[in-house]
Amino acid sequence: MISIGTPLLWLLFSLFVLVALAIDFLALNRQGAHTVSIKEATIWSLIWVAVSFVFVAWLWWYLGGLDEDPAAQTLANAKALEFVTGYLIEKALAVDNIFVFLMLFTYFAVPPEFQKRVLMIGILGALVLRAVMILLGAWLISQFHWVMYVFGAFLVYTGVKMWWAAGQEPDLDNNPALLWVKRRMKISPHYDGERFFTVVDGVKMATPLFVVIALIGIVDVIFAVDSIPAIFAITTDPFIVLTSNVFAILGLRALYFVLAGMHERFHLLSYGLAIVLVFIGVKMLLIDIYKIPIAWSLGFTVTTLALTMLLSLRIPAKPGEAGSAFPFEPKVKPDPDTKSQSERG
Repeated sequence: MISIGTPLLWLLFSLFVLVALAIDFLALNRQGAHTVSIKEATIWSLIWVAVSFVFVAWLWWYLGGLDEDPAAQTLANAKALEFVTGYLIEKALAVDNIFVFLMLFTYFAVPPEFQKRVLMIGILGALVLRAVMILLGAWLISQFHWVMYVFGAFLVYTGVKMWWAAGQEPDLDNNPALLWVKRRMKISPHYDGERFFTVVDGVKMATPLFVVIALIGIVDVIFAVDSIPAIFAITTDPFIVLTSNVFAILGLRALYFVLAGMHERFHLLSYGLAIVLVFIGVKMLLIDIYKIPIAWSLGFTVTTLALTMLLSLRIPAKPGEAGSAFPFEPKVKPDPDTKSQSERG
């Protein structure tokens, strides 16, 4: 499998990710537990998007985008286009991921000042999972070409399933993952600050915050399984696949707080994502018959998502429709008057 990922590029990218995470964690620790404002989240979101496009511009230049050699220019243009297309697809899928996070936070009534830490842990888990699955997927494709057909069929199935589920109400009460967690540990009825475990009446229990972390980890796995095949439909270069994924995920925490109050407005977005997934799946299934140009994939993705977002603003959501107001009441309610043993000292 041909890749532009030289040891130098991998080293520089790894150092960037470590610095970015360090900055994010440092800001998190300095600010402490607080509610993130839309202004703060918007600024950070714009910063991450800008950094992503600065990176692809630098990569284009590094690969010879300004060289007189036509071969170098062709390579630079192709890789830059692959990155931008993969980045937008992963960013769009991340928006759906964000709405699932919002559903979990609503269900468990996670206080706004605690959500930031939960998201950071969830993002770290997503980064690790993406790296492992991308390396595994790249190896499988390099060894077994027919895996591309499996990925394509899976994406078509996922897109159809997403379309079918888009108008249905979520049912967390009967969610298998939540039921599995509840059967294996005692859960405190209330939060205990940002602690994951507490002691109530002499009994050690997991706090609802720990349950949310566990469920977000499961969500990370599910979305990694969906998104990794999607990016391999655009490019099989492991360096482009991983970098586009990582840059899309790094801004996920800030993007959550921007979109948290807008989920009702984009109730049709899941339909657009379903169409994009089916399109990408068909692209993979036709890979040996006709290779759909990357520019077409980019144009189709942007047009479809933009159209569904515009239609969401013009067509009001039906009462109880998934993606509009959530059709359930929070099951966990913070009770400031109820103190755990750890709070009593």
